[in-house]
Amino acid sequence: MRLSSIVVKKNLLLKMGFTVALFFFVSLFAFQFLESTKFFPIGVDTVYAAEQAVTAEKPAGAEAKPDAKKEEYQPAPKLTEKDYPQVKGINGRIMAWLVAQLHLWFAAFVLAVPILVFIVEIIGMATKDKRYDKMAYEFIKVSLTAYSITAVFGGLLLFTLVIFYPDFMRYMANIFSPTMLAYAFLFFAESACLYIYYYGWHAMEEGTAKWVHLTIGWMLNIIGTVLMFLANAWVSFMMSPHGVDAAGVFEGNIWHAIHNHLWNPLNLHRTVANVAYGGSIIGAYAAYKFLSARNTEEKAHYDWMGYTANFIAICGLLPLPFAGYWLIAEIYAYSQQMGITLMGGVFAWLFIIQAVLIGALFLSVNYYLWCGMERSKGAERYTKYIKYIAFVIVACFLVWFTPHTLIMTPGELKALGGPYHKYLGPLGIMPAKNTAVNIMLIFTFLSFLLYRRCNKIATVSWAPIGNAIQAAIFVAAIINICILGIYYGYFTNTVLKVGSSVPQVASTLFVIISCMIIDVFMFKGAKEVAPLQWGKIPDRSQYALFILAVSFTWLMGLMGFIRSAIRQHWHVYTVFRDNSPDAFTPTIGYATKVVSIGVIIFMAIVIFIFWLAHISGKKNVSQGAHH
Repeated sequence: MRLSSIVVKKNLLLKMGFTVALFFFVSLFAFQFLESTKFFPIGVDTVYAAEQAVTAEKPAGAEAKPDAKKEEYQPAPKLTEKDYPQVKGINGRIMAWLVAQLHLWFAAFVLAVPILVFIVEIIGMATKDKRYDKMAYEFIKVSLTAYSITAVFGGLLLFTLVIFYPDFMRYMANIFSPTMLAYAFLFFAESACLYIYYYGWHAMEEGTAKWVHLTIGWMLNIIGTVLMFLANAWVSFMMSPHGVDAAGVFEGNIWHAIHNHLWNPLNLHRTVANVAYGGSIIGAYAAYKFLSARNTEEKAHYDWMGYTANFIAICGLLPLPFAGYWLIAEIYAYSQQMGITLMGGVFAWLFIIQAVLIGALFLSVNYYLWCGMERSKGAERYTKYIKYIAFVIVACFLVWFTPHTLIMTPGELKALGGPYHKYLGPLGIMPAKNTAVNIMLIFTFLSFLLYRRCNKIATVSWAPIGNAIQAAIFVAAIINICILGIYYGYFTNTVLKVGSSVPQVASTLFVIISCMIIDVFMFKGAKEVAPLQWGKIPDRSQYALFILAVSFTWLMGLMGFIRSAIRQHWHVYTVFRDNSPDAFTPTIGYATKVVSIGVIIFMAIVIFIFWLAHISGKKNVSQGAHH
């Protein structure tokens, strides 16, 4: 196969991105509105919001019924250290921590990949391009081994929790037993769909059978999404209990417990994060195969796969900060104490580490796009802008991880003249960071926009006007974001300061959506400078894909620790106290060491999965040669 034949129509990738967004929207919200529900108001400010919400929903004259109902359920147990079993030589908390995190990493990967496979298969069917089918099949082959490992860690997590935290598991099962049974049955259904989807791939390639295959893929994704929503219900209930009273007595309505205050934002945040994470792991696989390729055809194929995976990661990365902001805002709305502990208390410095990792993500994504311009002979027109984009992204990155307060000795404090730096201190608060991250997102989108058009020349008569409109949108949005961040962030009251983040987000989204629409129409039927030379990308670009995967993994581990640890000494916040010997908040160093060990274990297993896929591919090639 000649390299010139491996040319990707980028508008198909854009359609893929829009289809991803539509799929998420439907799957996230359709399930949640199956029943009539009442949402928490944004301004709820109490750790007992769940109790008040349940009380408010009681009909008049029904005082006797809840008391009778409560007799069926016991309050949350009051445990002592002796109630937590100990196993000699094993720290139950660390084991549960590592196993749960490893399970979550693999679950995120195996939930995201089928979504991507399903969409790529649809594109392949619509375009009748077998390359898409080949890529989708390779995606699902990698995830099949990861699915088995996910199940292993899931079983190990269950045994760990039952052994070390039996009373907690008994209490959660007393409330969520119907969903736990549903989870088990849905897991078997998901397994059946996955194996039929994979092993029936080549048997259902044509005609009606292809539609049956796509239907199975659709069912696989729906079941996987529901499984994630059920697991999110248990986790979010531990943070924002609903459907129980102050003593932890279950009121009897399982939907109230599921649809707690943080369930919706956690569903959205994890779904978007899973897609970005799945793209990053697939990108790492493509980089591994690219570096080990022995001929130009293989290099071209895995270069294309790496680009596609990076595109998917960008699609998830751009909206991810907004989803995270919503989740944190809802945590504040539920409990100011928990919110202040999260951002302004003991965990504040972990957000500095988070900022460094987020900076690594943005720099990796942009660097890969810049290296990708070498595939096209027309890229010389835009490479001169890379240094300016890099300067802005690095400057925003420095603002993003600038701390507000520093841990200093008395001598350093005296020399500085106080706890805040005279010039850099103002950069440590959220208005500056919101401004920086929105500008980083806009310039990352600009990198993609330049890459997208580097091999094309617009032929429409209104191209100069279109470029001018796009430039005006970029400039106006950046000015608006800066004014909102500086004026409302530093010279107005707290309400306006917090509220200004919404129009900042709206400005960024407007840039992305409007400029993308203009670009699609402006380059429709555009003249091609030269065929894209897939495989003609420097090897160093592949290490950006590795950094992307490792940074995402480490970031998920640290943020998962913070989300869990803000409950502090509670199994279920304000309802069920944790009195185990390990019920303490670990230091930043301790937490990062545990998470880093988990990252090393996870990446070692992922490399093993890549190696299995590699030797399996060699076997298939060998068999094909004999035939």
